[in-house]
Amino acid sequence: MPRICYATGVGTRSGNTRSHSMRANKRTFKPNLVTKKIKLEDGSTVRVKLSAK
Repeated sequence: MPRICYATGVGTRSGNTRSHSMRANKRTFKPNLVTKKIKLEDGSTVRVKLSAK
């Protein structure tokens, strides 16, 4: 399952991590996702992944 927020669409981003000498190494930035239950109007519940930020 992809790491994507249900409400905002925030997903995994790629970028660089920098050492003290400023050498670049690839890394991924992952969103802080939390699984929440949302109650719909018809009374049923759905689990969705939401970003905590």
